[in-house]
Amino acid sequence: MRYFKKTLKVIGWALAGIIGTVALYLLMAYLLPHFGTVKEPGTSNDVAIYILTNGVHTDIVVPVKNEQMDWSKEVKFENTKSRDTTGDLLAFGWGDKGFYLNTPTWAQLKFSVAFKAATGLSTSAMHTTFYRDLVESPDCKKIMISKAQYARLIAYIQNSFQVDNEGHVMLIPTTANYNNFDAFYETKRRYNIFYTCNTWANNALKAAGQKAAIWTPSDKGIFWQYRAEK
Repeated sequence: MRYFKKTLKVIGWALAGIIGTVALYLLMAYLLPHFGTVKEPGTSNDVAIYILTNGVHTDIVVPVKNEQMDWSKEVKFENTKSRDTTGDLLAFGWGDKGFYLNTPTWAQLKFSVAFKAATGLSTSAMHTTFYRDLVESPDCKKIMISKAQYARLIAYIQNSFQVDNEGHVMLIPTTANYNNFDAFYETKRRYNIFYTCNTWANNALKAAGQKAAIWTPSDKGIFWQYRAEK
């Protein structure tokens, strides 16, 4: 009986610890996105970038090509189904590889995929999408940055990719495309509940000296910083 009571006590403390950890995470996920970094002052408006959300996931969208960078040399049009070369904007979305490639819709989300993503057991991927134009909306915000800030953003995005022995980004062969204008590439780091797709995008804004949440696991934490503008 004494052993049974001791076992129940241990189980009780373990459950309390799990519940407490989850509660603390949810509290931080709610509070911290409301506190943000400010935009670097005194900079020029040289390059237009966008933040774009589908309601869950945030992409960072940049010009396909300008005097500073030609992304199409590595993230090639020919890697998309359409092979359409008319896109002038390119969206980058870092995220969990298993989720990207094995979960076409939320209804098809498997527990194994969600568990691996949450605990960092899965690898990551970069989802890239070409656009011909974007229209500003509550889900799409245009941001003007300087050339120096864009140079830092370029470096941040480039450093997120895995590269082969020759320094080229690594295409992920798949038929799990979302549309005719996207492709997937191998990336560094592992997705987890503390470093999500939106955390990556939020850090991209920080790298570019733009407004961002102190930390956020969700797209709402990013867009709150901009929708709060009067």
